[in-house]
Amino acid sequence: MLDSLLPTGGFAHSFGLEAAVQSNLVSNPDELKTFIIHVLENTGSLLLPFVHSASVSPKLETWHNLNKILDATLTNEVSRKASISQGSALMRVGLAVFSELSSLKTMRNASFRSLGAAVLQHQLAPNAEDILEKWKNRDDDDACQVAPLLDSMQGCHGYLFSRLFSS
Repeated sequence: MLDSLLPTGGFAHSFGLEAAVQSNLVSNPDELKTFIIHVLENTGSLLLPFVHSASVSPKLETWHNLNKILDATLTNEVSRKASISQGSALMRVGLAVFSELSSLKTMRNASFRSLGAAVLQHQLAPNAEDILEKWKNRDDDDACQVAPLLDSMQGCHGYLFSRLFSS
């Protein structure tokens, strides 16, 4: 999903990393690993329940209701904009790849009217798997944020003097 060759907007949002570095919350490789684990945990706890609910009831009406709930649940504008950007880009990719699925087109029309990073991703894959197992079969009523400091840090991204990511 964050592959630079897959045009889903993975570079649209740093998940607060730039703000965390500038505020010295992340200043070494161990703190970076901890930060990424918190991002994974926060993402899993908040978003996987919505994925589960959508998969249990894969109807356009359910998708719209879940989208409205998630939009209201995201607590900072930076995360909300990044979510919208990545979601719409992923929908465009899905439509291009699975053009025979009319349901994707219906959903879209209704809705819109470095190598070091690869090594770190590989190292943290077991954490991501654990988080997936922990949060995958929960309903949207169970969605929550487990790292409020991280959420606050992500909200500061728009105030940074210089930014690599566009959110």
